[in-house]
This record gives sequence, C-alpha cells and structure tokens, in this order.
Amino acid sequence: MHSKRSSGCPSAAPASSLVKVAPPSGYAHRVTPCHEEEIRAFLRQFAKQHPRWGWRRGLDALREAGWGVNHKKVQRLWREEGLKVPYRKKKKRLTGVGVVVGAMRPIAPNVIWAMDFQFDQTSDLRTIKMLNIIDEFTRECLTIDVARSITADDVVRRLDELVKERGAPHYLRMDNGPEFVAHALNDWCRFNKSGSLFIDPGSPWQNGWIESFNARLRDEFLNGQQFDSLLEAKVLLADWRDEYNHERTHSALRRLTPVKFAETWKFRNQQRLAELVA
Repeated sequence: MHSKRSSGCPSAAPASSLVKVAPPSGYAHRVTPCHEEEIRAFLRQFAKQHPRWGWRRGLDALREAGWGVNHKKVQRLWREEGLKVPYRKKKKRLTGVGVVVGAMRPIAPNVIWAMDFQFDQTSDLRTIKMLNIIDEFTRECLTIDVARSITADDVVRRLDELVKERGAPHYLRMDNGPEFVAHALNDWCRFNKSGSLFIDPGSPWQNGWIESFNARLRDEFLNGQQFDSLLEAKVLLADWRDEYNHERTHSALRRLTPVKFAETWKFRNQQRLAELVA
C-alpha cells in the first residue's frame, strides 16, 4: 500500500470502485499527485484482475473510464508499481510451404469462421471438451461450447444456431479431424452454400486465428482456473467469453474490443453504402 501524500489531496478511492468513477474535470490537461495515486490504484486493481493483459490494455481501460492520461505516464507508473506480465516462453515459429487455405484472409465480418476443439479437465480429472468458433475478421468468439464429449451432430446443431443469429459464413475453416466429423461439416457447408477450408494435417499455422484464440484462452484463463464441475466450467467460460468480446482490446483491431470493432465497421460501411445509393 502507498502512504498518503502530504499534498492536501483527498484520499484515493478504493481501486475496486475506480472503473465506475469519472475523472475530475480538466484531468486530461493537468495530472496532480493525488490523481496519480488514483491511477496507480486503478492499475494495481487492473493487473490483479487481468494478470496477463499488460500496461497497454491498462491504458485502454483507463481511457475507456474517461481518464485522459498519456501512454508514457501509464507505462512509467506500471513499471514503478512492479506490475509485470508473468513471463511465458515463446514457442518457435513453425514455417513451411504456404497453401491457399492458410493464405485466405477475411475482408469483412461473416466471411470466414474458424473452429477448433480444445480440452481441459475438472478437479476429478475427467475431461471436458470445448468447441471454439470465432469470426476471423472481427476476432469475436461466437461460441465456446463445453461438454464431456462433442459429436458431429452437436457441432452441426451449434452451427445451425449461429446461422439463425448471424447468417451463414462464406467459408468455414477447420482441421480434418475425425473422418465422420469432417464429412458432417463438409455436408453442412454444402447445404448452407459455404465453402469448406480444411487445413493440412499437422499444419496448425494454416488456422492461425483460432490457434491464437486458443492460446489466449489457455494462457489468460484455463491455466489459472480449476473447475469443480462441468456446470462451473460452462458458467465461467461463458463469463470469460463475454469479457473477451466486450472488454479485451486487440492490437490488430486498432485497440478496440471485438464487439466494438464489429459495430464500428458495420456503421462505417452502412453509411458508405447509403451514400453510394443516394
């Protein structure tokens, strides 16, 4: 804890309440020592809640809360507070001959959905299986389905539900997986007039967006979480998905969250289309 300064500043608000408190009027033009203490408290609480997010997302959170602080000050305060993202060894980048499947890039929402399975376990050492589906353009996580087992019929059923909400994607990117699943997905794509993008066996880099998402889910949540039951896993993963879509900013999305980026893109392009029609 930091001792109070003798500058006559009011005591800092509890860190847990900072995200709900608007900064003082004129804060963006002048940072006083007492304001700095509030920012420090904000950053400490942020790092406690999101130990893998780092100072840049701390800066995003401060600005979202209304603070006009610049990035150099936040970086300095973060460093002085000793708030470091725990070290994670980088994996060696896989290289190889590119193919058309891996080279395809989305140009708009709902062009390419990517899907993959991920595994964890409950405290009784029983396996849980997750079906992760994302929109490659917006980085939105469309679903994290959690069960002890997920069949081809389960996957098709979930895709049908997503199509009712969003419409069918132009392409579905996935690995080949078990033969019966691959056939079911191929049939689903043909029925929904979507192209199927099956990556080569042993070539996860051809499905880079979903692999990156899986890594974020593992690193930021699964590695630090123990599930006592399947129900708890479903509830907590649903909460994490909501936070990922609505709160976690993304460097590739101009520091916006996936949902905010999708809304901004939709607004700008609808406006452009309306201007062309007029």
